[in-house]
Amino acid sequence: MTGSLEAAIFDLDGLLVDSEPLWHEAELRIFAAHGVPITLEMVLSTKGRFVGEAARLWYDRHPWPGPGPEEVATEIVDAVAVLVADRLELKPGARHAVGACRARGLRLALASSSPRRLIDLALARHDLDGTFEVVHSAEEEPAGKPDPAVFLTAAAMLGVVPGRCLVLEDAPAGVEAARRAGMVCLAVPEHHLGGATADLVGAAVVLDSLEDLDGAVWARLAGAGA
Repeated sequence: MTGSLEAAIFDLDGLLVDSEPLWHEAELRIFAAHGVPITLEMVLSTKGRFVGEAARLWYDRHPWPGPGPEEVATEIVDAVAVLVADRLELKPGARHAVGACRARGLRLALASSSPRRLIDLALARHDLDGTFEVVHSAEEEPAGKPDPAVFLTAAAMLGVVPGRCLVLEDAPAGVEAARRAGMVCLAVPEHHLGGATADLVGAAVVLDSLEDLDGAVWARLAGAGA
């Protein structure tokens, strides 16, 4: 056990798997097809949020004729599913981080803004099925990150109080959700996608890579969770 920490709750997209470029590709293509003057900067601004919320946001700002935001969100998920099955890769240090948490006796959960079917596809592609005691999607919550619901539900499903949970995240929305949940957060920003340490206020530790999760980092996390 690491200090008072009892569980590790992992994000998926951008943390364990390099799926963010696939999401961006699908969103840019689908939103543009519906007449939204979408840019990569706009797509990056909704990073970490549930796709339905992003679709409603752009619909409110740039209403399009035809299918509503929920239907367009489904189109995006369908497009991402194809890309995930063909091209999804693990992030550096993903297996190391999972193994390190397990070695310290932490119970493992995954809490993601992705729809459950994409979560299952991603885990199956890299033989991570059964790795996590709890797998939970924000699509089952009334609101996605930065609302803390997805993390709080995952903790409840584990039977661990929020203050004894470590959240591993890459996105500002996820870090904020962890803060609101009262959980310790370790963040790994995606610098190549515009992520910056300054955007991750609330994280106890910020690393360049999950590969950097070592004994010194665990000592800092143990102090933060005490």
